[in-house]
Amino acid sequence: MIKIYHNPRCSKSREALQLLVEKGLEHEVINYMDNPLTEEELTDLLDSLGMDAFELIRTNEQIWKNEFADMEMDDTELILLMIEFPQLMERPIIWNDDRAVVARPAAKMDEVI
Repeated sequence: MIKIYHNPRCSKSREALQLLVEKGLEHEVINYMDNPLTEEELTDLLDSLGMDAFELIRTNEQIWKNEFADMEMDDTELILLMIEFPQLMERPIIWNDDRAVVARPAAKMDEVI
């Protein structure tokens, strides 16, 4: 089943969710802002994305700029940071089986659905 890692406050995330609905695709919405991912889930997601942890960080977020931009962190530390501050995670993410994509723009989801 298709999963969308969704932040309802994000217009790009809402757009991707609407596209899934319009296509009539069965999907599960995961609001990672209310229910942050576990370290294992986030690690698996990064593997499916083919990304390292830094690539999934939203470096334009104010908290990143103010608190973390000058720090050197490894993947594990960045994963734990995204768990503690889920707003740092790029969105939306569409995950289907073992493939995932950051759907920016929303049409990019076609790569995995």
